[in-house]
Amino acid sequence: MRPSLSLSLQFADARHRPLLPRHRVARWVREALLSPGEITVRIVGADEARELNREYRQKDYATNVLTFDYQHEPVVMADLVLCAPVVEAEALAQGLDLAAHYAHLLVHGTLHAQGFDHETAKQAREMEPRESAVMLALGFADPYARG
Repeated sequence: MRPSLSLSLQFADARHRPLLPRHRVARWVREALLSPGEITVRIVGADEARELNREYRQKDYATNVLTFDYQHEPVVMADLVLCAPVVEAEALAQGLDLAAHYAHLLVHGTLHAQGFDHETAKQAREMEPRESAVMLALGFADPYARG
């Protein structure tokens, strides 16, 4: 049984709203949770994503997903901000199904919200297999499969 989830789903950029119904987003996030969670998922445009990335990471570009984690235990509390135009462009460039790419980024962000990271090889060896297992459990391809 997956942990409980309180989900707030917000669309500042609604271009992909039909791909992201609440029940689907909740399933993807919940599958990656190890503890109960209170998560806000916000889908934004490039301007808001760039502004947030510049303000909080000192990087002046819109990125695919930003994770703001506030608490890991006993309840995971976080905001996940996904940039719709970047997600769409990445999916197109990589030949990925758009919904599958959103699922991967939501799983990725949810793992970050719990303290997982991939800045070092050691961290990546812990995070990436977990990410792969979650994606496979959801019925998607392994995002790290080589070949």
